[in-house]
Amino acid sequence: MKAGISDIKTDLQGFGRLAQLNAEVGDLLFERLDLDCSGCKWFDANMSAPLGVILARVADNLNDVTITGVVPSIQNILSKNSFLTNYGFPAVADTNGTVVPYKRFDRKDDRYFASYVNQYTQGKGIPVMSPLLKRKFHEAIGELFANAITHSESRLGIFACGHYFPGKQRFDFCIADAGSGFVGAIQRAFGMEVDSLKAMKFCLKEGNTTKRNEPGGLGLKLIKDFIELNKGRLVIVSNSAYYEFSHDGEKFKELGSFFPGTCINIEINTADRSAYRLDYEG
Repeated sequence: MKAGISDIKTDLQGFGRLAQLNAEVGDLLFERLDLDCSGCKWFDANMSAPLGVILARVADNLNDVTITGVVPSIQNILSKNSFLTNYGFPAVADTNGTVVPYKRFDRKDDRYFASYVNQYTQGKGIPVMSPLLKRKFHEAIGELFANAITHSESRLGIFACGHYFPGKQRFDFCIADAGSGFVGAIQRAFGMEVDSLKAMKFCLKEGNTTKRNEPGGLGLKLIKDFIELNKGRLVIVSNSAYYEFSHDGEKFKELGSFFPGTCINIEINTADRSAYRLDYEG
């Protein structure tokens, strides 16, 4: 089977295109998928994580996956971040230090993931943080990983990637899983049948949790508080729901098609020259 993608940016249209791709290829079995990228002239490198989820599911259904027609500029960046090397493309050195490499983590790799975040977020234009806030911020990202393990039941693992766009003055870090999404978490916790948007609104409401006897969403709250001050952006996709948060507020949208899991993208405004600390640090 041959399927194609067009431009993929970190927005509703970009995730919608990936969800549409999943709708086209999600049921393949014992076949060959040729992903034709000739119609794609721009690909946000951090979006390798959600694309990796879709292609991993295809491969898990005993299909062969090949990628063709990649324009040179996209091939260069997606070889630098090691995404395309999984599909037979030669590696390219990241001489500019803009890449957070594409990685697929096992569910037991929480310590490895923490080391990965610590190592590859350095030198990416993130505003100055106090040592305590920096530690808490990294712990909050680690909580996203832990939540993906706990709630998603993603036996294919957790996918992560990031990229620093100096010209656009932004740094994006993305984590995705191939699990059951917010809908599945609510169904398991409460035995309720809910649609994607209702599930997302419940899970993202401060204080709500599908955990038993534990507070929920503390790491996400810290990230959102920082993003609001930084004038960055947070994007979350789960099943067929899309959420975007910034200093301008939040919006929930229907994705149009089904994304097979949950994806969280943290976008930091690197033009921000503020220095940050926690309120109680004085």
